Amino acid sequence: MRNIQTVAANTFREAVRDRVLYNLVFFALLMMGAAILVGQISIGIEQDMIVSLGLTAISAVGILIAVFLGVALVSKEMDKRTLYALLAKPVRRWEFLLGKFLGLVMTLTVNTAAMAAGLYLALWTVKHPLLKSDAYILVAVYLILLKLALIVALALLFSCFTTPFLAILFSAGIYVAGLFAADLRTVHGVDLDPGTLRLMRGISYLLPNFQNFNVMGAVVHGRGVPGVFIWQATLYALLYIAIVLTGAAVVFSRRNLK
Repeated sequence: MRNIQTVAANTFREAVRDRVLYNLVFFALLMMGAAILVGQISIGIEQDMIVSLGLTAISAVGILIAVFLGVALVSKEMDKRTLYALLAKPVRRWEFLLGKFLGLVMTLTVNTAAMAAGLYLALWTVKHPLLKSDAYILVAVYLILLKLALIVALALLFSCFTTPFLAILFSAGIYVAGLFAADLRTVHGVDLDPGTLRLMRGISYLLPNFQNFNVMGAVVHGRGVPGVFIWQATLYALLYIAIVLTGAAVVFSRRNLK
């Protein structure tokens, strides 16, 4: 565990020094400020606009960080030749990957917390004091963070066996496809043969279902999220992440780094 903690800490420090992160967080906070202005223009929907645009900004910025930094976790180390020196020490390849994953998840957690604080500040500016129903926003932020952790794992997997550009395309493609995973299970079309329909349903179960982490509609309207839904989403994310990271470790362990 000491090796994993060391790699995770170094990854976190490197990410914190990256100015791109601050620019993205600033952009998210700027969107929340715009939501306040739009909400004041549209009388009666201030809170809905702030929460909706705020959560959208947190998710969008988090996805950009997860994909681009997730892909760079391995390729950047290889380009700088620091990976070879690190693996020459008593650090296993799976420890290196897991440490990189945890370090970036820590970075995403800090950035997401900062953006969530900005969202609450924007809400407080429009209406104070805050209501108990506003606590539901934390549930949405938590589920967004689970989604981002899953995207990091996917980006890390693709970066283990392909170029950074293709890894970004694959990660983005899987994310977009995962948004429609549930729809693939209910496709009905007269022009599709039964074999194609079965194939589409099979693919839908292999794809990560990112709709499992989407509770924005309920939170925007002040409705709570059932605890069972939260636990199911958490277990789903942890299981999928474990499978993806295991696959990444297997691929990376067999990769010729010379």
